[in-house]
Amino acid sequence: MDLSGNTVLITGGSSGIGLEIAKQFLKRDNKVIITGRNEQKLQKAKEQLEGLTVIQNDVSNPDDIEKLYQRVLKDFPDLNILINNAGIMFKINLQNHNHSALELTKELDVNVKGPIWMNNAFLSLLKEKTNAAIVNVSSGLAFVPLPISPVYCSTKAALHSYTLSLREQLRNTSLKVFELAPPATKTELLGDFSEEDMKGTSIMSIEDMVATFLKGLSKDEYEIRPGQSNQLKFMSRFFPNFILKQLSKNVDIMHTE
Repeated sequence: MDLSGNTVLITGGSSGIGLEIAKQFLKRDNKVIITGRNEQKLQKAKEQLEGLTVIQNDVSNPDDIEKLYQRVLKDFPDLNILINNAGIMFKINLQNHNHSALELTKELDVNVKGPIWMNNAFLSLLKEKTNAAIVNVSSGLAFVPLPISPVYCSTKAALHSYTLSLREQLRNTSLKVFELAPPATKTELLGDFSEEDMKGTSIMSIEDMVATFLKGLSKDEYEIRPGQSNQLKFMSRFFPNFILKQLSKNVDIMHTE
């Protein structure tokens, strides 16, 4: 992929990984649009990055996605890169029955349904371009779960599987399908987690993670696994029981909280 001269849409782009990706694409002479649910965060991002376009949007709402598509079709018809970055992560004790059905599945709405709905909406537009890409942001936890976040890990495993199928279905088109599987990265996504929860985990800086992503994107590496994500995939294939046990150490602590 050419990293300059593109029009890029990034969901969940008002902070963390999405904002850093936006920053780096702007530096490389691209048009960049970010979306997010929080208008204040979007405006703050716009103040930080000159030339950034922000649109309030909720990827868990199909009506919002349709409105977004119509806006992009009108104002940015040259869109050629879609990055499905929006995601949420919760620590959930499944033995506590104080979660509503909607709370238990909110991660599915954002992390799985959101990218599927976004891709469905924008696929025809992207397929018209000769240099186009979809990037689904999964996680190193798509390959092996962190049991204190059972639903989140399930969503990322589902997104990984969906991305493999999407890539195969589009292999005879000019539209490339990438997967970025970040390791634990220093963002507000980890705000629900204590130091004890993350013990033994190497947390990657956002800057290093995004630099690895852009390098892989430029080389057409379709599955980009920065830092510990590469190790997690290896361990899940050859030592699955061992790595699951290692990531399960904090389950007992969860039950005493």
